[in-house]
Amino acid sequence: MTPLISVKRLCKSFPGVRALHEIQFDLMAGEVHALMGENGAGKSTLMKILAGVYTRDSGEFLYDGQAVAFTSPREAQDVGVCIIHQELQLMNHLSVAQNMFIGREPRGRLGVFLDEDKMNAQARDILARMHVNIDPRAVVETLTVAKQQMVEIAKALSFESRVLIMDEPTSALNDAEIAELFRIIKELKSRGVGIIYISHKMDELKQIADRVTVMRDGEYVATVTAKDTTVEAIIGMMVGRTLTDVAAPQRAPDKGEVALQVNNLNAGPLVRDVSFALHKGEILGFAGLMGAGRTEVARAVFGADPVESGEIIVRGVKATIRTPSDAVARGIGYLSEDRKRFGLATGMDVESNIVMSNLRKFLSFNVFLRRAKIRKTASHFIKLLAIRTPSATQQVRLLSGGNQQKIVIAKWLERDCDVLFFDEPTRGIDVGAKSEIYKLLRSLAEQGKAIVMISSELPEILRMSDRIVVMCEGRITGELDATEATQESIMQLATRRETLKVE
Repeated sequence: MTPLISVKRLCKSFPGVRALHEIQFDLMAGEVHALMGENGAGKSTLMKILAGVYTRDSGEFLYDGQAVAFTSPREAQDVGVCIIHQELQLMNHLSVAQNMFIGREPRGRLGVFLDEDKMNAQARDILARMHVNIDPRAVVETLTVAKQQMVEIAKALSFESRVLIMDEPTSALNDAEIAELFRIIKELKSRGVGIIYISHKMDELKQIADRVTVMRDGEYVATVTAKDTTVEAIIGMMVGRTLTDVAAPQRAPDKGEVALQVNNLNAGPLVRDVSFALHKGEILGFAGLMGAGRTEVARAVFGADPVESGEIIVRGVKATIRTPSDAVARGIGYLSEDRKRFGLATGMDVESNIVMSNLRKFLSFNVFLRRAKIRKTASHFIKLLAIRTPSATQQVRLLSGGNQQKIVIAKWLERDCDVLFFDEPTRGIDVGAKSEIYKLLRSLAEQGKAIVMISSELPEILRMSDRIVVMCEGRITGELDATEATQESIMQLATRRETLKVE
């Protein structure tokens, strides 16, 4: 049987970086082929070549047995090869239907005016086939991240794709939405669609993948059958080393002084009467389903969203925080779940991003940049966090998602904040980088930093937290000690509205 896609000895380099070297890969019709590797392994680069975003330097690329060289994503889409990027590619000010059919909008009889009714009907039909309840007329910016992800999938399906490339498609979805996505994937398989599936969630492999190809440092490692290969074996191929993970807390730590006290905080519909205390040297986990209000709490405390009422006390002193600058001045840092939108200046280099939250420290006479000091500081954090970059002057946009996340962390570490909010700190990050970030968070807590970790992954919450606060529909519904918390007890609290505190 001829593969839908076949690549042989494919190579690609960027300035100062060899991204891919003699990669081999093939995809059969009706197959889910998982592509695994650490951040920086070259997975996204390979997929962007297949989808027409990048052109290859050398090697063969066959589509349905014919040699091809897509020069644009639209050229690839028109023949049935679509990619759903990890970072959503939607126009927030347009409607769902307009995003799905942009550049292909149905026209009226004269071919001049858009036929909005027909476009909305076509979008509604695709969404209905996906069993997704989204109004095609809704403006995208009003949707949750999870629903925006579903719009991306619907957009790809609108091209009647033969090859669908999914880059971390479940990173912003809850369990119910993931189950629905897997149902859609299985239906597409039955219709002969080939799916390339990139994910760092190992538990998804056994559920959805037929075969797995592993890459490391831009090179091909192996292709194996998913059902016949253990997760441990795949991880071993990915990292090429033994990982040492951070053990879950064995006992509740001695509580240090209160670094942050929040009393009766109200800020919009998803922050209602929220109160909690965060101690020095503690990792406080925030758990809950999508839309529970966890991120909104962090943004309100950080001054990114307006507060209606309530009290914020930092190190025993009542604080008025109206802007992120107010929060930073009081030693509070916030690592957003959307690193590209809120955490990085992707068009700038690594060293500029690392020092930007504390720029005054690197100025002479408040005017001239102290380049040597900037370079020395950047080199320190590149080494500390094992950031993979050819140099400190490399543009951030050219780095992998995991390395971009490490740069955001470096930025707030350089600022030396006492209170740190980590919002989904390992989203889109491979198992090796996760292990490094877990050890880093625990090390920061041991140094006396007070940390709030927001995560949608319950095993991560249980592994890392000293205490766990659970939210549902904008309210705190319970607090659990990590030594007695379970996934079941967290989920019970995450689906109830009344407040319950477990001592």
